[in-house]
Amino acid sequence: MKLKEQLVGMGLTEEVAQKVVDEVIDGNYIPKSRFNEINEENKALKQSVSDRDKQLEDLKKSSGDNAELKKQIEALQQQNADQKKAHDAEMTQLKLETAIETALITAGAKNAKAVRGLLNASDLKLAGDGSVDGLKEQLEAVQKSDPYMFNEVQQTVFKGFQPGASADPNPGTKVDFSKMTYSEMVAYAAANPGVKIE
Repeated sequence: MKLKEQLVGMGLTEEVAQKVVDEVIDGNYIPKSRFNEINEENKALKQSVSDRDKQLEDLKKSSGDNAELKKQIEALQQQNADQKKAHDAEMTQLKLETAIETALITAGAKNAKAVRGLLNASDLKLAGDGSVDGLKEQLEAVQKSDPYMFNEVQQTVFKGFQPGASADPNPGTKVDFSKMTYSEMVAYAAANPGVKIE
């Protein structure tokens, strides 16, 4: 779901939503879920570096006995491998949570926590492309069984005469979509199948 559509869904008018997208955000928008994901990874990496520094200081202090030093190094290597495994599992879980949350918002869930409670989380797995295997089927089932939990996703298509839109644009000329409203772009795309809106 695009940012403008989310803003309109939150109750802003088309014009205000467009102004927010054009003037306030200016193309620098990062979804909050992605920000949280990077922030959590950053915190974990800082903690990991801090732990490594402490381990090195401990090694410097106990550098007298070679056999004892080898034992400490092996223990630290194992500890670091365990920490990396735990960190990777934590990041995978965070990415899964983010992907599910994004899918619920895109599906128009009124209350993501409530809809999430109806999903069988043990059957959901993160795919290599960032999508969630098994989520689409479960969401469709919930949408059928509890449709009141979702907003209707409406696409407005205007038919007939449209002021300012030409039925047969001159070939080779470019249409300036930046001066059109969202409704005008949708209408133009409906009247001209195959056109690429950039």
